[in-house]
Amino acid sequence: MDPITLIVTALAAGAASALQDGTSAAVKDAYARLKTLVKKRFANHTKGELVLAEHEVAPQTWEAPLAAELSVAGAGSDAELVTAAQALMGLVDEAGSRSGKYVVAVRDSQGVQIGDRNRQINTFEPRLSDPGKPV
Repeated sequence: MDPITLIVTALAAGAASALQDGTSAAVKDAYARLKTLVKKRFANHTKGELVLAEHEVAPQTWEAPLAAELSVAGAGSDAELVTAAQALMGLVDEAGSRSGKYVVAVRDSQGVQIGDRNRQINTFEPRLSDPGKPV
């Protein structure tokens, strides 16, 4: 599952769970944390904030617009946000989580980390097809 789809799925699942009686405090807290991180990502981005609010009320209608806004905001490369989405899905769909349904697959990327307490310094240089020739 790609990171944006995971975040959108977790937000929808969290919104649905929050409306149910008997939802655990852990689920409510995980959903609140995820929403806080998304709002932080959308800071000074009014359209993103609006789409997030609308998605909470009508997830199926606003799924694609939310995914687009999250992509524009760079949420897919935010390891803390992806980890929060995985944690929420682990609570609302334990069986799916155990089966690897919410594992994030990142390919052909540079400078992406997923997990907790990572530290990274990147230096990107152009690839040379022939080390002796300038690009």
